[in-house]
Amino acid sequence: MKNSLLSLAAFCVVATAAVASVAAAEPPVPSAKPAAAKPEPLAQTAAEQWLTLVDAGKFAESWQAASAYFKGAVSEAQWKAALDGVRKPLGALVTRKFKSAKSTKTVPGAPDGEYVILQFETTFANKKDAIETVTPMLDKDGKWKVSGYFIK
Repeated sequence: MKNSLLSLAAFCVVATAAVASVAAAEPPVPSAKPAAAKPEPLAQTAAEQWLTLVDAGKFAESWQAASAYFKGAVSEAQWKAALDGVRKPLGALVTRKFKSAKSTKTVPGAPDGEYVILQFETTFANKKDAIETVTPMLDKDGKWKVSGYFIK
């Protein structure tokens, strides 16, 4: 299972262990922007909708719904194979609780842009304590789309 998680991590374009540690180490900084302008709620909604596809085993659809950057870095076949080998064995989603959100303009190994690093405390049928890191980005079409996914 450990090797499978490493395989998935290789396919997870933006949300790497380094990004997860940065998100955990630095609390979100309050912004002077009005609440309506905050990207976190929009990014979280996009991530949760995307996770619904992954939870339902709709791996090809999750790839289609991902950011252009993600699709350029990982083929649909690679993505489906990675999730078949790693996410499927974890079993059905039992619970998912929002943990944190951090807006950033830079993430390791990806172009500068608008990103929100989200973390969820997740329980699956076959893995009780997992942390999912989902990184939506503001895509070229002006919509928030997932650019990285990591399960620890």
